Amino acid sequence: MLSSLLRPAVCGLSLLLMSTACSGETKPAAQVAIQQAFPQLSVKRPVALTHFGDGSGRVVVASQLGTLYVLSSADDRTEPQTLVDLSDRVIYKDRENEEGFLGLAFHPNYRTNGQMFVYYTTADAEHTSVISRFRVSPNDPNRIDPDSEKEILRIKQPFWNHNGGTIAFGPDGYLYVGLGDGGMANDPMMNGQNLQTLLGSILRIDVDRTSAGRAYSIPEDNPFVGHAPLAREEIWAYGLRNVWRLAFDRQTGMLWAADVGQDTWEEINLITRGGNYGWNLREGRHAFGPGGSAARKDLIEPIWEYHHDVGKSITGGCVYRGRQAPSLNGAYLYADYVTGQVWALRYDHQSKQVVRNEPIPGNTMPVLSFREDEAGEVYFLTDKGTIHRFVETRQ
Repeated sequence: MLSSLLRPAVCGLSLLLMSTACSGETKPAAQVAIQQAFPQLSVKRPVALTHFGDGSGRVVVASQLGTLYVLSSADDRTEPQTLVDLSDRVIYKDRENEEGFLGLAFHPNYRTNGQMFVYYTTADAEHTSVISRFRVSPNDPNRIDPDSEKEILRIKQPFWNHNGGTIAFGPDGYLYVGLGDGGMANDPMMNGQNLQTLLGSILRIDVDRTSAGRAYSIPEDNPFVGHAPLAREEIWAYGLRNVWRLAFDRQTGMLWAADVGQDTWEEINLITRGGNYGWNLREGRHAFGPGGSAARKDLIEPIWEYHHDVGKSITGGCVYRGRQAPSLNGAYLYADYVTGQVWALRYDHQSKQVVRNEPIPGNTMPVLSFREDEAGEVYFLTDKGTIHRFVETRQ
């Protein structure tokens, strides 16, 4: 994600003109305000926020450096409690800031099995991503046992950037994993279009079962089951540069993913089974580089894109299903990391068109991540250590 800061801006059509032509009017979302949550909490590089899913309403916030905190609610004014400190096994360097602790998800049956899953760059091997399972402490529901780690999957990364790192359980109970193309510019190892590597893909695995010597199994309806060794059977979708972030709409079950661009375009995709999203043949809806491709039926186009005149690095978000800002219901909330601009995108699933893209004013800080709590309220996390939510104001 953050490697976009190193890329030169390319001049062209602005989002204001493009969204007016393609999506109707562009205007601030009515009566919506941004409000700071967790007033007692300041976290260095907060990259993940989630909940236990156990009816308690507790919220967990994770630092990219590897410490996780638990609070009773967004209005909790007590000092946050450490859920677990994994900083001794997580590698994070300021100059290689796409590594570190990147993903967090609680098992859908956490209430009964106490399982938490994480994605991080391990300190015990260079440029290596690990997905692990932890369990709740038997003596304290607000503590995860750091000694309970069970490694599920280890992925070697060729470079320090484009790690992706979102993990999320889908409505089907399987774990989805967003992986970047391995890093550097132009996808030099051609991972985006290579089904024999896990990189540049979204994976779908069953963490409740094991098979073939793995600490997980592969769902039988994954699109490339039976195609080994020509394709990795864990892959659900591919052709992605660096998904930052992905999330399921809790109402429709649709999987949304924002893919960070390189030279010119940032994009938002709806992820489908077996879909090829074009990288590095395409960037957004455009041919990429000298070997790029024109639009093709087998390459899925994004539902939305914006030019680097507008922002340089997309931070994907969530579809809002909360109650504090009902006018946002059904809107996909996302931001640009560099400018801090937040938007509410409205997508019509029947016409398969974006009908509005509304900027929400009130933030200028770089946005690291979006996530939702148990009630469906959406938060965004900034690299200044603050966390914010959406509310409606009275006029």
